[in-house]
Amino acid sequence: MELETISYRGWDHCLRLANGDAELVISTGLGPRILAYRRSGGANFMKNFDDEMADVRQDEWQSYGGHRLWHAPEVWPRTYYPDTEPVEYAWDGKILRLSCAEEATTGLRKEINIELAATGTEVRLHHRIYNGNPWAAAFSPWCLTVMAPGGELIVPQEPYVPHGKKAGESFDYARPLVLWQFTKMADPRFTWGDRFIRMRQDDRYGSKQKFGALVKAGWAAYALGGELFRKRFGYEPGAVYPDGGCNAEFFTMPGFLEIESLGPLAPVEPGACACQDESWTITGFTPTGDEAEIAAQLNA
Repeated sequence: MELETISYRGWDHCLRLANGDAELVISTGLGPRILAYRRSGGANFMKNFDDEMADVRQDEWQSYGGHRLWHAPEVWPRTYYPDTEPVEYAWDGKILRLSCAEEATTGLRKEINIELAATGTEVRLHHRIYNGNPWAAAFSPWCLTVMAPGGELIVPQEPYVPHGKKAGESFDYARPLVLWQFTKMADPRFTWGDRFIRMRQDDRYGSKQKFGALVKAGWAAYALGGELFRKRFGYEPGAVYPDGGCNAEFFTMPGFLEIESLGPLAPVEPGACACQDESWTITGFTPTGDEAEIAAQLNA
């Protein structure tokens, strides 16, 4: 395992974490932000906004791209705290711990622990948001990954069950599916399949699109350039999730696509934290329009 200090796209305060098979680039100058995730020698799955990285504004929130940690529900201006202060980090040879200063306007403090497997591409991320207020605060940890353009999102549907009262049939609903006021279901970037919901990132379409779901399978994927990024995340039966019951949300517009996981929405006592874990992998993937072939490649 290798950890080194590097300069990345004009930012001097960055770390490169690598194991020979995969590598990540993490900003410690501000954030926390994971700016790159790729196979060694491969393309970065994450979008970076070079114009924002070249013009860091201390009092204005900017995305910069990559992977970040927020808190839901989304409220202006609380959610958009300008996280431009330096990030403390510690490395024990296995886990890289990133810790932010407490947000002045919310009393919340973010941490991300990153664990890259000794071999292969798997990365485990442990997100924590601590409540530094003297009162309980209700929020959900919200983990957003900004994907590079030109790929296709793949979200698993619930298994098909026939309608009825016989064995193997059901009258129950399967999943919440949440749409935003600007979402257009007839948009050609969507494919509403029986086994998967797919959404392409395509700069030919200028509008924004977003949907959310309770993804009980606990994963979503992004196919790009013959490879597949898969994000795995939790689902807790009976938990209350934000935005009408979403543990995952997906957004696209020209330039990028986001895969977002959310933890349960619950009160967090003073000094306690809300947690959200993810794991990432990169594998080979052959693009196809056939759902059975996609399922076979994904073992889904």
